[in-house]
Amino acid sequence: MTENSPALSLGVRENFTLDDRIRGVPPGTSGLDSSLVGSQRWHPADGRMSLPVLTLDEAAFAGNRDLFLRYAREQGVAVAPHAKTPMAPDLARTLVEAGAWGTTVADVRQATVMLRAGLTRLILANEVGGAGGASRLAALVGAWPDAELYVFADSVAAVKALAEAWRAQPGLPPLRVLVELGAGRAGARTTGEAEAIADAVMAAGGRLRIAGVATYEGAAAQPEPSRTDEVIGVLLEMTRDMLLRLRARLGEAPLIVTAGGSVFFDKVVAALLPTVLADAHATLVLRSGAIFFHDHGTYDRSLGLLDARQGFTIGGEKASARQSFRPALRIWSEVLSRPEPGQAICGMGMRDVSCDQGFPTPLSVYRAGKPVSGQLADAKVVKLNDQHAFVSLAPGTELAVGDVVEFGISHPCTCLDRYRVIFGVDETGHVSHAFPTYFG
Repeated sequence: MTENSPALSLGVRENFTLDDRIRGVPPGTSGLDSSLVGSQRWHPADGRMSLPVLTLDEAAFAGNRDLFLRYAREQGVAVAPHAKTPMAPDLARTLVEAGAWGTTVADVRQATVMLRAGLTRLILANEVGGAGGASRLAALVGAWPDAELYVFADSVAAVKALAEAWRAQPGLPPLRVLVELGAGRAGARTTGEAEAIADAVMAAGGRLRIAGVATYEGAAAQPEPSRTDEVIGVLLEMTRDMLLRLRARLGEAPLIVTAGGSVFFDKVVAALLPTVLADAHATLVLRSGAIFFHDHGTYDRSLGLLDARQGFTIGGEKASARQSFRPALRIWSEVLSRPEPGQAICGMGMRDVSCDQGFPTPLSVYRAGKPVSGQLADAKVVKLNDQHAFVSLAPGTELAVGDVVEFGISHPCTCLDRYRVIFGVDETGHVSHAFPTYFG
């Protein structure tokens, strides 16, 4: 795609059956083929859909996709979006079809989901554990021997477990291992530990292969921004140094260096790209995932901080990431009660929406399916129960029982995992697609 190419639309290849046991599906619906969902003309505010329900603004998602992939192309980096965010193969596939290098997963089961969907270049951005995890990974690779799979390792013990599993099955192709460095979560803490991991991989008799180096800078974030800069800087410098050490060991073998969530990807590019560009056989792979969904909370604030450090560039010019990326997810909930003048109770709670990094944000009101303005001035979610949202209202607010409130969310990862189906909506707000999820 060029910068002037039309955006690729979203599509669904997985047909399945919808019925009213699934969140959002209207009561009385049974045996509806998911390919027909667009013809139903459902709208989350018109009273037919079961509430609460999660929707995906397809135009916003496609715009975020095309913008971030354009950024990556212009910077000269690759992207393997983290599929754990939606666990929706159709959405992962549209990212690859639009130009993503591959897909990232967090465990063996997630890898299975993506492999079954035809996504065969995967980074398993996590350790798999000991002998049990290594044997499960070997079983997966045995079922998908042609897959291009990369796995993290941050200890000699983990490497030995992988080597034993691979020696036990000589028919398996060599496993690509990424030496993981880390701070705040998993990952070797010193260059010496990382070198020992590389030694163990090379001692596996060819059953394992060093494929590069990996880290996750987001786990290194600190309460103090200045301290965050320091810790992330040290981690990325250690990662860069380890890439050079691996290059000295391996000659011209292809290597990847991978990092980059949805908050500090600019720091990753600034710290690692110059070394990668100087290496004709290395690739920098970002693993950002939530940025394709964005939000009205934690990622909105994080992109504000990215803008403050002028970290986003498009077309050779500094740009505002916060203004360029659009929140794509919404939760729709009905007003159940107005027990007090300054309070509304909506039918949405901790079982329905993320709250680990901020409460949802009231955005708009619909009454009898039509938008109503002026009802949410100073409105704020102040508390969540299992199934209830406590919304604080300004004096005189005429929000009524039965009104449908559209909320923005904070933190896509812990919202999407509550839904078996993500309903994509078009520019009119009507449901156009149903994307199945596979959270387990």
